[in-house]
Parts: sequence; structure tokens; C-alpha cells
Amino acid sequence: MAVTSATSIGVVGGGQLAWMLADAAADLGIAVHVQTPGDADPAVRNASSVVQAPLRDAAATAELAQRCAAITFENEWLDLEALEPLAASGVRFVPSLPALEPLVCKRSQRQLLDRLRLPTPRWCEMPRPGENLPEGMSYPLMAKAASGGYDGKGTAVLRSPADLAALLERVNASEWVLEELVAFEVELALSVARDSAGRVEVWPLAQTHQHRQVCDWVLTPAAVPHAVQAFARNIAASLVTALDYVGVLAIEFFYGPAGLQVNEIAPRTHNSAHVTIEAAHTSQFTQQARIVAGLPLASTDLQVPGALMVNLLGFLDQETDYQAQRDALAALPRAAVHWYGKRGAGLGRKLGHVTLLLEAATAAEREQEAMERLMAVRAIWPLPPEDA
Repeated sequence: MAVTSATSIGVVGGGQLAWMLADAAADLGIAVHVQTPGDADPAVRNASSVVQAPLRDAAATAELAQRCAAITFENEWLDLEALEPLAASGVRFVPSLPALEPLVCKRSQRQLLDRLRLPTPRWCEMPRPGENLPEGMSYPLMAKAASGGYDGKGTAVLRSPADLAALLERVNASEWVLEELVAFEVELALSVARDSAGRVEVWPLAQTHQHRQVCDWVLTPAAVPHAVQAFARNIAASLVTALDYVGVLAIEFFYGPAGLQVNEIAPRTHNSAHVTIEAAHTSQFTQQARIVAGLPLASTDLQVPGALMVNLLGFLDQETDYQAQRDALAALPRAAVHWYGKRGAGLGRKLGHVTLLLEAATAAEREQEAMERLMAVRAIWPLPPEDA
């Protein structure tokens, strides 16, 4: 059945992802209505209207639905049970609630990947106090909160039984999972888009680099063998097809001695694909707006040889708009600065990003060019201090 294109869509969430989605939608002539708790949240300034309410307020989402033809989400911290009556009454959610259900926490993600036989680190439920580790699991291990964790929050490296015991003293074991600590060579990310007709488009695989478990920079395309890129694309296509998932979805991977393994899945637009705004024919945000509005998918091919995206993390222990640094970054060759306009500029907070287009033709030359350009960014915008 054909989907009629919509002239207005809704977003539950008002942060930088919703802001960039609203900006992309405006270029398509699509109005965006936002549900968000803060009157100064980034997306408010680009929204056609705002329902000011907590993100898990289903009554507010019902009000949002009166203003638009379909609703999408900025993050996966959802109360799906509270939204089910709205879906049953005809509210169109993109992605659908059934597609989101196995993705909204890390435990159900791991269970899904196991069912689909997609490669992922070994994992187990968190032992209760006094219980031993399951057979096959040994230290060191990574403990993760099943839901709510991001940018290193809700994680802990466990190197001994004493570390596990200390963690269990301060958390509820039923709300955490354990995974093997993966020895990887590089972290990768891939974003995929699928529309309601089942068509799939995939952006090139990107390399990501973390600083203290927060994404520092992203380089696209990743300099990995073609077989790795093809495997990642197959995993992505298999996942969204199996779920009947409609929308943009991001997959984070580990790549190393154990091969390619899925680390985490984000059922939404993602920090690792911000680079697509300047580097690809169609950005992740434009594609998401098109899908939610019922428009056909557009090309995800790169329109440049490559690009480097650097997150701008707060590095000054004071309130500032960093205007001098932003101007200096914007003056760099082939650079585009995106400033989120968040209230509060705390140490380590993601305040914006800068994308630098690359010109080198080969992967080795692009990597060298990217590192030289990263040094130019660091001279203007250093990383936050280690004790931040």
C-alpha cells in the first residue's frame, strides 16, 4: 500500500538530533512539531510548534499526534507500553513500536542478535551476590546497565571478583548485563535506512574513535577490507528486514582478532553519522525526514572522497559560547561547524561538531590527511582535561 507523503511530522525529543532533523526537514518543506521538556532545548528554535512535556508523557505524545501525520523518536528511552494505546488508535510511529521493542535495552538487543545469529560479544545476565560467573565467562568483563546508559555512563570494567562485588553493592543486578571485554583493533559504525516499502540504503562504514568512552571523532569511509564493509552492510540489511524496521538505524561494531562483532544498536539517527550532512548526497537527517514523511529513499553515496567529523566537547570550566574557537574552526579549509545552542556548557558535554571534507584519493592518504586536520582542530579546540 502506498504511503501518502506528509507535510508535517512529530519528534519526541528536543536535543541536537531533533534540531538537525528539523533543519533537514525544512529544506524538504516538511514542518516538524516537537515534544520536549525544556523551552530552550536545541530543537525548539527550528520547530513549527512545541508540546512542552517530559518525553515519556504519553498524553503529551497524543497531543503531538494531533499536529502531524507521523511521529518519530530522538532516543530509545521510551515507555512503549504507554504508547501502545496511541498506536492502536491509529497514531503512526516511525519506527513502529514492535520494531523498537527488542532495541530499547541492551539485554533485549543481545537476545535479538543471538536469535538472528549475528556476531556479538559473549554476554550473560549479571550474577546475584554470591553467585559465580557462568561457564565460559572470565575476567576482565564489561558490565553495562541494560537501559539508560550512554557516552560511558552506565558501564564498568570488572577485572576481578572484588570489582563485581563492589558493583553489586551499588546497583540492582537485574538491571545490568555482563559482556566479555573485547580486544578490538578499531571501532566502526554503520547507519542504514529502510522505508515502508522495504527498500534499504546504507551509508559507507565509518571509523569511530572514543575519548573516555565518548565519541571523539569519526572518519568516513573506514579503511577496512571490502569484505568487512560487505559483511557490515549484510548485517544491517538483515537486522532491519527481520524487524520490519522503518527509519534510520545505527550499528556500532568492534573489529579485531574475533572479526566483526555488533557492539550496540541505536534505533535512530546517531552521532557517528553526523558526517553525512556534508559528506553524503543524502544526510541521515534528510533520509529520516523523508522516511517519516512517506517520501522515497535517496542516495546514501558519498559526494566527496572522505570526511572527518570531530565532536566539540566542552573544555573550559566556565560558562561560555566558545565564539572565538567556533570562528577559528569555521575558517579552516572545507570545514562546517554545527553549534547546538545547548543551555549550559559543562566540561565534556557535546556542544557541537565540526566536519572537515577530505581530498586524498587513497585510504592511506586520507587517513594521514585526516590526522593532520585533527591536529589543526585540536590546536583550536582541545579535549577536555582528564579529570573532567
